[in-house]
Amino acid sequence: MSHYPDHLKYTKDHEWVEKTGDKRVRVGVTDFAQKQLGDIVFVDVPTVGRDVESGEPFGTLESVKSVSELYAPLSGRVVTVNPDLEGDPENINTDPYGDGWIVEIDATGTGTPDGLLDAAQYQKHITDED
Repeated sequence: MSHYPDHLKYTKDHEWVEKTGDKRVRVGVTDFAQKQLGDIVFVDVPTVGRDVESGEPFGTLESVKSVSELYAPLSGRVVTVNPDLEGDPENINTDPYGDGWIVEIDATGTGTPDGLLDAAQYQKHITDED
């Protein structure tokens, strides 16, 4: 069974969200997601400065098995893209909650995404999907 850090929030699309500033969040994919995808070989993410809309696709992950879309957990502007993923996309597999983070977004509005799950709710969501 995977471990889901308690300090993070989760989306039903298998992404994690960590508040890193007043209106800034860091986004990545969960351990469950990376295991389902298999070996990540390429990450396509928006450029810094691009606006993203909550619930809308903002990038893709390519694995040896498939291509999966990434969905914005909140509306805002991309302010940082993980520079290590271009050369080492497998960081998502080896350290999904650390070196495998994908983007940071400065939120518009309150900066608090709606509908996020805590670790226990996310674990239940995965169990219910099976």
